[in-house]
Amino acid sequence: MRARADILRAATSEFASKGYTGARVDEIAERTRTTKRMIYYYFGSKEGLYVEVLEQVYAQIRRVEKGVDIDRLAPDEALRAIAEVTYDHHTTHREFIQLVSIENIHRAEHLARSSTILRENKTAITLLEQVIGRGVREGIFRDDVDAIDVHMMISAYACFHVANRHTFNAVFQRDMLDPALQESHRRLIGDMIVATMTSRREMP
Repeated sequence: MRARADILRAATSEFASKGYTGARVDEIAERTRTTKRMIYYYFGSKEGLYVEVLEQVYAQIRRVEKGVDIDRLAPDEALRAIAEVTYDHHTTHREFIQLVSIENIHRAEHLARSSTILRENKTAITLLEQVIGRGVREGIFRDDVDAIDVHMMISAYACFHVANRHTFNAVFQRDMLDPALQESHRRLIGDMIVATMTSRREMP
C-alpha cells in the first residue's frame, strides 16, 4: 500500500538521521500526513517500525547481490562483480550505513529479533560460497579463506567510505565520496578481493 510505503521511506530517513532513540513517530506521521495511530496500526510500535525499516534496507542489498549473474562469469570476475556492486550500493545508499552503525550502538538487539534479516542475510554468504567453491575447484582461488571473511572484507571497505567520511576528510583532506574518486575506489575493492583470493600461501 502507498501509505505504508510512504511511512517506511520517512521512517528510514528519520531513524538514519536521528537514531532509534532520537527518532520521533510524531515526526514521521507529520511528514507522511498520517497519524501516529495509523503508524501503530501498520507496525505495532516504534520498535516494530524500526525493525521493518532494517528489514527493508537489508533486503535491498541482498537483491543487488543476487542480481550478479555469477553462473555466466569466471570465479574471479564474479567475485569482482560482487565487490563492485556492494561498493556501489553502500556509497549511494548512505542511510543503510547509518542504520547499520546505529544498530551496532544498540548491540544489534533489534536486528537479532528479526528472523527475516537473519534468514535472508545467509544468501550473501551462500552466494560467495558458490563463487569461492568454484574458484577453488578450478585452481584459481586459495582454499584457506572462507566466505564470511570475504564478505567482511568487502563490507568493511565499502562501509568505511560512508561511516568514516567526515573524520577521514578532516584528517587527510580527502572526501572519500568525491565523485572523481569513485571509479578508482570501485576498481580498487575488486582488485583487493581478487588479489587476496588468488594469492598463494607460502609453504612452511
